[in-house]
Amino acid sequence: MGQVSRASCGIPTYPWRLAPEGLATRRQLRAVGLRPGGQPVVAQLERPRRRRGPLVAYLYRIDQARPVRPMTAGRRAALARAMAARRMCPNCRRDAGYCIPRSLGMCVPCAFPDDEQRAA
Repeated sequence: MGQVSRASCGIPTYPWRLAPEGLATRRQLRAVGLRPGGQPVVAQLERPRRRRGPLVAYLYRIDQARPVRPMTAGRRAALARAMAARRMCPNCRRDAGYCIPRSLGMCVPCAFPDDEQRAA
């Protein structure tokens, strides 16, 4: 097992991929149909990077995790509306067929009209 260091936030910190048994990240919990369920973070993993600060992943106890809530018809409809809104171009008001990039704020043909004219 890896050596445990104490981070400035006061929770145990483990090196990347050396977490003890019984702890999992949110993604790992979701993969087995669980969620943290309001429990506090019990530890963290740190992955060093060369030019930036380390990546941190929070760990939760598997035995205290709760099952994922089932998707209801209302939640499914709300999710469909939200995804449709992300595909709608605010400039031309058409469904782009993909999620509009936030960096552009509009569909690609509206953002780069000159490129479309050259292609035609």
